[in-house]
Amino acid sequence: MFLLESIEKDLVSTKSRTRSKTRLSRALGIALTPKAAKYLEKRPYAPGEHGRTKRKQDSDYAVRLREKQRLRAQYGIREAQLKIQFEEAQKTAGLTGENLVEQLEMRLDALLVRSAIARTTAQARQMIVHRHILVDGQLVDRPSFRVKPGQLMHVKARSEGMEIFQVAAAGGHVDVLPKTPGYLEVEIDKLQARLVRRPKRAEVPVTCEVQLVVEYYAAR
Repeated sequence: MFLLESIEKDLVSTKSRTRSKTRLSRALGIALTPKAAKYLEKRPYAPGEHGRTKRKQDSDYAVRLREKQRLRAQYGIREAQLKIQFEEAQKTAGLTGENLVEQLEMRLDALLVRSAIARTTAQARQMIVHRHILVDGQLVDRPSFRVKPGQLMHVKARSEGMEIFQVAAAGGHVDVLPKTPGYLEVEIDKLQARLVRRPKRAEVPVTCEVQLVVEYYAAR
């Protein structure tokens, strides 16, 4: 359980240093950033002196907890945020786990990464909070803003000349990120993307056994 407690501390931290992201990626067995993916190729085991050794079988609670941590880490959200999303997913028609992922995927910061306008979730949030991103022409400075089907996300005209956006417009992130999912229409050279419909869980490039996340919250 010590490793799981350590992961919880990493998830709560507001720092987004490459070292901590890489350590967290190795602990959870998923690549949270393109750079972390390279480290995982070289060291596909948990960090620490016992990382290479075979661990004893985890308890059911530990397995569910780790799956919840995986989901949190991939969207970079706090526990309270995930719990709120879970409660909303429960009240929505359909499977709770699928609803949960689909809701999270419609966050503005997540969609900027899927469209390759941002390289990582941390970078997407920086773009948003520094007021560079518009939705249907209106400035949005909340990373958690939920984009509706049909809405257009784009970079503010005055910000397009910044290096961070020029790299994106040239396709600098396309090769290191998953293929653009079918629920997005992207014109990367114009630094814009449209959410054409609600995402479906099967299309969302997130590694998570969502039923285990549902079981984790149901048992609490």
